Amino acid sequence: MIRFKAGSAEETAELGRRLGVILQKGDTVCLTGDLGTGKTAFTGGIAKALGIGGYITSPTFTIVNEYEGDLPLYHFDVYRIGDPGEMFETGYDEYISGEGITVIEWAELIRDILPPDRIEVFIEKDNTDKPDSRLITMKFHGLRSADYEGRLTE
Repeated sequence: MIRFKAGSAEETAELGRRLGVILQKGDTVCLTGDLGTGKTAFTGGIAKALGIGGYITSPTFTIVNEYEGDLPLYHFDVYRIGDPGEMFETGYDEYISGEGITVIEWAELIRDILPPDRIEVFIEKDNTDKPDSRLITMKFHGLRSADYEGRLTE
């Protein structure tokens, strides 16, 4: 587990970019945090690392947005999912085992169907005088976890 402090939305996105640089085909990043904590900004940083230009939006109503880059990015927002089983109607299992990177906002809502190899990112507001300051905790699960942890702390 690694903890980071981001003092602004830009620093949150930069941490996402740093993670995105080391991600590989088939990786799943699970984001957890209250509304407005920076999950989409973090995803934007991952997208930038994958060579995806433009503004990344949260797919709150469409459930998944697909972006083409060096690797495809599959960006899920499962806030409106009533039951984890609904995810399979979106083609979730094909995305997870697909050719790109999957990022899931509100991942705690579908915990029962998350892949065992995943990166969990917890974003929370830092109780300081800076309104955009965040505490970001990453937990790595799976075969590449020690490598990823080591590369992010270099």
